[in-house]
Amino acid sequence: MMRPRPAREAFTREEWRIIQRHRTPEQVQRWLRSLPYNWERGGDTLRSFREVVRRKTAHCLEAALAAAVILEQHGYPPLVVSFESQDGIDHVISIFRRRGRWGSVARSRDAGLHGRKPVFRTIRDLVWSYFDPYVDFTGRITGYQLVDLRALGDYDWRLLPRNMWKVEKFLLDIPHRKLKSSNRRYRRLLAQFQDYRRRHPQGPVVEMYSGRQRWM
Repeated sequence: MMRPRPAREAFTREEWRIIQRHRTPEQVQRWLRSLPYNWERGGDTLRSFREVVRRKTAHCLEAALAAAVILEQHGYPPLVVSFESQDGIDHVISIFRRRGRWGSVARSRDAGLHGRKPVFRTIRDLVWSYFDPYVDFTGRITGYQLVDLRALGDYDWRLLPRNMWKVEKFLLDIPHRKLKSSNRRYRRLLAQFQDYRRRHPQGPVVEMYSGRQRWM
């Protein structure tokens, strides 16, 4: 059975304040960027919106789930896209559609993997906008899949007060669409990243990518 969208009474006063203050994907993206990144230094976590609000930190999957909860309350279906990477370091983004175009809300250690403006005609086009900045010393997107979180049925992925490993397993187990890319392009991007890191060991890698005007 599909669990319905929570009513106002399900949320704490602080949770509802955040929901009401962040009515658009752009506002949700700014809120997520204001939170310190969850480096999981105390051990692996997978927290719900409730725990993100309480602890005021989030990693990429936690941020995607929190964004889905907030935007669901403003009429957006709770959709995410899961990326597969060759190095096993995957990424998840919350996605939305506006006037027929797709955009995303996301949080990451890397600025190039945050949200995207709603300018993409297809989910595949949206995923491709992440390909270049995904390439680091080991990363390369190899697959993706669109997921409606309501497919989790009556599992409480929105407000559960403990780690939600079932969500992670669900996203890992679903079949992903292959994203074919040229090895020549990948090697060029890898060499570009390696050269940049030799010259700039610290700081976000952003200026080396085209298409930044489409980033959220």
